[in-house]
Amino acid sequence: MYVHLGGDVSVIDSDITAIINLETSLPSDEDMNNFIRAEEDGNRLQYIEGDLPKSLVLTTDKTYVSSMSVSVLLKRLTSVDLTENT
Repeated sequence: MYVHLGGDVSVIDSDITAIINLETSLPSDEDMNNFIRAEEDGNRLQYIEGDLPKSLVLTTDKTYVSSMSVSVLLKRLTSVDLTENT
């Protein structure tokens, strides 16, 4: 099943490897900054249009910066899993 990440971006739920909360990540977090920079340099980072970035969604082939909160994305993932089991 697909999970909507915001804007016009949806990804297959099984491709999502991690969701990182940018709202609690400190701007001074060197590891996070290095990771984001490396993703940009590798042309793997995609900003999804919307409000302020709230989450970083890592997939098998791309990293998305989403304005949706981690809790909203987790609810969408959970609803996808529940739907698949019925």
